[in-house]
Amino acid sequence: MALPLPANPDQAPENDPSRLAPHRIKRCTYRRLISLDRARERVYEVECLYPDRRLPIPLGDLDSALPICNACTASHIFRPDED
Repeated sequence: MALPLPANPDQAPENDPSRLAPHRIKRCTYRRLISLDRARERVYEVECLYPDRRLPIPLGDLDSALPICNACTASHIFRPDED
């Protein structure tokens, strides 16, 4: 069965914020993701292991780590397919 299209193009399903893909965090060779057990959702804690991989720096969850990781100026640590 076909669904009716909305009359207003601003209300189209493609513009619905719940259907948009979340911002991606760059893939980094120094980042560690720790999966936390939650009943209804997947939650990850993010740690940065740059520069020496000995002392992890906690960055919080994925949402709070996104601006930190994307602002990183050490471009050599990101995977080549991210350029």
